[in-house]
Amino acid sequence: MTDKLLNERELSFQLYEMLDTEALLERPRYAEHDRAVFDATLETARAIAVEYLAPHNQKADANEPTFDGEKVSLIPETKAAWDALAAAGFHAAHHDAEDGGLQLPEVVLRACMAYFNAANIATAAYSFLTIGSANLVKSFASETLRQRYLPSMLDGRYSGTMALTEPGQGSALGDIRTTARPAADGTYRVFGQKMFISGGDHELTDNIVHMVLARIDGAPAGVKGISLFLVPKFVVNEDGSLGARNDVALAGLLHKFGYRNTTSTVLSFGEKDGALGYLVGEANKGLSYMFQMMNEARIGVALGASALAYQSYIHALDYARERPQGRLPGSKDPLAPQVRIVEHADVRRMLLQQKAYAEGSLSLCLYGSQLFEDAHTAPEQADRENAAELLDLLIPMIKSYPSKYGVIASDIGIQVLGGSGYIREYPLEQFYRDNRLNPIHEGTEGIHGLDLLGRKVGQRGGKGYQLFLAEVRASLTQAAADSACAPMAAALADALGILDKVTAELQAQVAADANLGLSNATAYLDLFGRVVVGWIWLRQALVANHALNAGANGSEADFYQGKLHAARYFMDWELAGLEAQARLLGAGNRLSYDMQDNWF
Repeated sequence: MTDKLLNERELSFQLYEMLDTEALLERPRYAEHDRAVFDATLETARAIAVEYLAPHNQKADANEPTFDGEKVSLIPETKAAWDALAAAGFHAAHHDAEDGGLQLPEVVLRACMAYFNAANIATAAYSFLTIGSANLVKSFASETLRQRYLPSMLDGRYSGTMALTEPGQGSALGDIRTTARPAADGTYRVFGQKMFISGGDHELTDNIVHMVLARIDGAPAGVKGISLFLVPKFVVNEDGSLGARNDVALAGLLHKFGYRNTTSTVLSFGEKDGALGYLVGEANKGLSYMFQMMNEARIGVALGASALAYQSYIHALDYARERPQGRLPGSKDPLAPQVRIVEHADVRRMLLQQKAYAEGSLSLCLYGSQLFEDAHTAPEQADRENAAELLDLLIPMIKSYPSKYGVIASDIGIQVLGGSGYIREYPLEQFYRDNRLNPIHEGTEGIHGLDLLGRKVGQRGGKGYQLFLAEVRASLTQAAADSACAPMAAALADALGILDKVTAELQAQVAADANLGLSNATAYLDLFGRVVVGWIWLRQALVANHALNAGANGSEADFYQGKLHAARYFMDWELAGLEAQARLLGAGNRLSYDMQDNWF
């Protein structure tokens, strides 16, 4: 089986042909870089992934973390991988040079993370969480807290977590019960329990910085009364040295279906006198701050799902090219040599479906990362605002489409391998298990459906939605003048019309009766996601056909022809059924809404 993590040609296509990442070099922040720096960073990431992460992926899955009542034990390769990532500067890569960072563009960093996720998503999660929590500290913590904690998070001495979920609530964050009591010195004492906290305890680092949502005593009910606190595992003294163990206890490890090498923890805050916590930003604004990390994590989880989908695809493709079995249906000679299974049309159908999901998802995630970059560093304020608005609208689809269809890609990979697909001697079954967590990580599909239809399509007068329509229509106009892409543009135009019509119908339903109108929001999310990825594929087709018309030949021509064919597949097969789905949505089908508990 292949030892390839990602297709380097595919990554180059996405970064430099689809997104024109080289254009970022014209921005002052990246003026001292060049493409060679970007490529060298990507190669470093690939090398670390190959040497330090991939070799222990299956071992860590089979030997998950243990807790003896005092400390958590991980296989030693996990620590070596963490140290390699830290030493190479990836925890600080996108930060300013004056803070020890590389001033790396967001999209290049996320492409590097794709390598780590493809190699070993569970071990990579520790770095992924630390990068997000460090960003939170940098954005909203006081200067004192930044100086005390951020350098150690950036150089790998400290790791970080996000602590939101509690035993009594999942996504309903307005119901959290963890409390924070003010102390005389301006700090707080935190009391409560959090669960499903990834990376919540381990021995990889000297300290763990928990970013905790809690309610200050007397705060308003609901989300308006939530504040954000920095709660360290070990107290850090004013001189930067480590002090006493904070009142944060590991109540136990949870044992997951996948991502097994990432500790999933239940943490108890304040079993004694209260866990020392520091208010981050202003009181009662904690959820708005945490959304920064949550949205970063949503793109990151989707990128992980894309990487696992891609791993599933390239392993299945490699197997199909090597495995002889059977003869083509038209062959009547039982003594004829067996053919490789890639020669069977049904196997090519499965591989083409995987390719459409994996490459479409990867392209979508990197596009989202480019929007994040533009929202922060685009030269014009209007461009920054529009990028932020468009990204805010697309976050539900960026999170949910790769998470849902990445699992399907992994499932198809098992099918391609047949009996070998579900034995542990091959990695496909682990890819599936690891990937199956992603539709739940950082908000279930249902939560994102409610967010999309109940809030995002209509917020600020529908500005983000109108920006999306304008972007797609611009691509349709461009594709209509391209003979190879015009039929695909026509199919996508029909799909966009269906989306626009059903969006208006559903908004009217929600205005009339929010409970009924939102009852099919997840189906709307799926429909919207398929249209978005259809647009992503049309854009890939335009780039590919331009390269073919410019004279690409040999393996390059094969690469671009594969792009065109996958785009055609997506328009013919993956957009099929939208009209029937939209008809049910537009009619306000209430079968799910009217189903009664006691009828089950």
